[in-house]
Amino acid sequence: MLVTGGSSGIGSAIALAAARAGADVVLTYRANENGARDVGRGITALGRRAHVVQLDLGDVPAIRAFARPARDAFGRIDAWVNNAGADILTGSGERLSTLDKLDLLMRVDLRGTMLASWEAADILDAQDGGGVIVNMSWDHVITGMAGTNPQLFAAVKGGVLAFSKALARTVAPRVRVNIIAPGWIETSFGAGADKPLYESVAESTPLKRWGTPEDVAAAVVFLASPAASFLTGQTINVGGGIVM
Repeated sequence: MLVTGGSSGIGSAIALAAARAGADVVLTYRANENGARDVGRGITALGRRAHVVQLDLGDVPAIRAFARPARDAFGRIDAWVNNAGADILTGSGERLSTLDKLDLLMRVDLRGTMLASWEAADILDAQDGGGVIVNMSWDHVITGMAGTNPQLFAAVKGGVLAFSKALARTVAPRVRVNIIAPGWIETSFGAGADKPLYESVAESTPLKRWGTPEDVAAAVVFLASPAASFLTGQTINVGGGIVM
């Protein structure tokens, strides 16, 4: 399995869950090399191979140059997970202007996912047995959410969802393409949420809690597995039932 943005949060959970399920893992990072190396060591501790690669999904030549060497690290890639995304909610990203946030999300989350998906589709289609692509959307693109940041996410992650469905029709039957749409997941943003917000999210969720990166990872591993061999163009909302 290849996982972009695998150095922390949901990406690291996916990489480790894949290793537990028996996969060797290529994982990418943009800036957090120490985190990625830690995840790589966790994978090897589980008895699987890990290959760590620096990649900026906003860098078009880098995406094209990275894909086939990543495949060559293990000889083939059975599942390619486009998890990496820009952070506009915490750290320096939170302080960007609305226009700069939009440009960053468009460049990384939408264009980066599209370019990486095209590279993945070419590689998977050319190998025996094809393969699986899993892309990351957002559950609230279906219902909407008030606020400036939600508008940005809805536009960009809605684009990922629509693109992935069109791609699924284009590359079938040798390559399956499915979508994970996380909801309120306790990553760095959730961990730093103030108590009223944290409690209101849990209370409004039918399953009465925030999701965890491991919840998302379990759904990704399922979609990458033979158990999902008759699923393509489908979206799994991992959000505790807020969006149904």
